[in-house]
Amino acid sequence: MSRIGRMPITVPAGVKVEVAGSVVKVSGPKGSLEREIASNKIQVKAEAAEVSVLRADDKKETKAMHGLYRQLIANMVQGVVTPFSRTLVIQGVGYKAAVAGSKLTMNLGFSHPVEFVAPEGITITCPDITTVVVSGISKELVGQTAATIRSKRPVEPYHNYGIHYSDEVLVKKEGKTAGK
Repeated sequence: MSRIGRMPITVPAGVKVEVAGSVVKVSGPKGSLEREIASNKIQVKAEAAEVSVLRADDKKETKAMHGLYRQLIANMVQGVVTPFSRTLVIQGVGYKAAVAGSKLTMNLGFSHPVEFVAPEGITITCPDITTVVVSGISKELVGQTAATIRSKRPVEPYHNYGIHYSDEVLVKKEGKTAGK
């Protein structure tokens, strides 16, 4: 069996997991999430304090789906208790960001400000003008939103100007050297 797939998911107090056919719904203190299990060879069983994911056979695709759906459900359970967050750093001369409601406005060295509207279920905050924090209960949506914001101005390799994750390691390229 899959090492990840065979581990049961413990359900904390205050979280409710419901399985109706191929739809798994997780609700907790921070909100609720819903996911459809696309494979008919994966079965989800929800008991009182734990959820287990079972598979029908030992084919390669089924094994892959087994671990995937187990982890997706575990992320849903974790997200409704403690929201996920991703921190982005804006680096460059004159680069800055500000939030007004659900709209993020960034000055990234273009002739116009770049605006980004947060999708539903995502909260964007700016602790200071060069830091953007994306948070929400869906790990998938938080990661995709952070990647979309990061793609507005990728890091250039010579000065490391642009938007990058706070835990990302940046390697600076050496510029041209004078010839002899």
